[in-house]
Amino acid sequence: MAKQALRPHSRLSRHAIVLLGRQIKLARKERRMTAQELAERAGTSRGLVQRIEKGDPGCQIGAVFEAAAIVGVPLFGADDAGLSARIKDVDQRLTLLPSHTHPARKVEDEF
Repeated sequence: MAKQALRPHSRLSRHAIVLLGRQIKLARKERRMTAQELAERAGTSRGLVQRIEKGDPGCQIGAVFEAAAIVGVPLFGADDAGLSARIKDVDQRLTLLPSHTHPARKVEDEF
């Protein structure tokens, strides 16, 4: 199977991915956990853990978040209760918006 070319990511995205990977690696090492142990707990391969820790943007977000949760890296700067509260807040805000978005129309303001 031919490997698909990844679309280019913004510098901000690349830096965020690398930072999260390094935070996961640091937390894993601080807990004296091997990459293999993390992989087993996350239900994935050691190779994927290594790719996550290197900041590979091709890793599945679920696997990255699971690795972060296992080693205690907070996601979005919050714990589980904080994330639940933020989800509820966003859901409430979404109910106030239209369910479908239409392209913005150009305003004709020339009189």
